[in-house]
Amino acid sequence: MLSIGIVGLPNVGKSTLFNALTKASVPAENYPFCTIDPSVGVVQVPDIRLDRLAEFSQSKKKTNTAIEFVDIAGLVSGASSGEGLGNKFLSHIREVDAILEVVRFFDDIDIAHVYDEVDPTRDIEVINLELVLEDQSQVARRREKLVREIRANAPGALKEDAVLERIEQTLLEGKLSRTLELTEEESEYIAHLNLLTRKPILYACNGKSGGYTLSELADGRAQKAYDLIESLGSRVVHVDAVTEHELNDVSQEDKTMFRQELGVPNDGLSELISTAYDTLGLITFFTTGTDESRAWTVQKGATAPIAGATIHSDFRDKFIRAEVIQYDKLLSAGSYQTAREKALIQTEGKEYVVQDGDVMVFLHS
Repeated sequence: MLSIGIVGLPNVGKSTLFNALTKASVPAENYPFCTIDPSVGVVQVPDIRLDRLAEFSQSKKKTNTAIEFVDIAGLVSGASSGEGLGNKFLSHIREVDAILEVVRFFDDIDIAHVYDEVDPTRDIEVINLELVLEDQSQVARRREKLVREIRANAPGALKEDAVLERIEQTLLEGKLSRTLELTEEESEYIAHLNLLTRKPILYACNGKSGGYTLSELADGRAQKAYDLIESLGSRVVHVDAVTEHELNDVSQEDKTMFRQELGVPNDGLSELISTAYDTLGLITFFTTGTDESRAWTVQKGATAPIAGATIHSDFRDKFIRAEVIQYDKLLSAGSYQTAREKALIQTEGKEYVVQDGDVMVFLHS
């Protein structure tokens, strides 16, 4: 299962958001370094397509796909040098597949900010600089070791060093290394380093109902942050972590009413989870029947046998063909039989690239 690390400065709402996402209970107090060891929660990815397929097939069971979220303690300036137990926290980030950076997006004199004033652009730059500095150190250490490997004519050492030299230059310019385009081969040479700045980053702008949110204040701070995030090639999701946490125990029927009353009409958590899923470069295909309708996760670009392997290795190793139909076409047809009669179900071979929303049946020897 792929994982996303929730990071940010101390006291910006990371643990509150984690609690809301996972309905777990981890410390979320109003002081820095409340969370030291990362908490882990598995979150279902909401998908109305699966809900409709389960109804269509009258399935006894419905299984969503899922993402693992990791709540990582707050970073501060100097984390890459060990400030605020920074080295420990940075090592936790290295283990995740993508980063969800929570940015405080509200004013409230009753909630302390580690820099005394709320400036999301500065906060983003502080966190990203620590990631850059940590990767600089790691790249430098690796290149020192490569000197010996190059002298010994170790396979791939020269090519790895050439890639790292380009990455090092990018980092020295203060840029995230993910802004540097690498070929698939080049990426494989440095994959073992698991660089922090190569990971996809999604920014969660944590607002607050009641007129405190920066996007409502329209004083320029919000737009400046949006411009920076866009320049980094990342995406933004707006969320009100406190409100979402408070709604955890509210029935689904009452949530819409409460959201309207609180001035938070959109389901920020569902949007965040879905966008995080997309940030990881994932797509969903489905299997459906009377026993179960289930969503399955594959990387974009996966072929049919690779998709089949997520269900059972035989669907890859003994793959013959797959029957494929887009979920909306299946629902419109009304039944599998009608879909067959209308030639809506396609028979695909090993080279077929799975599309988001495919409903699939695998045949193997």
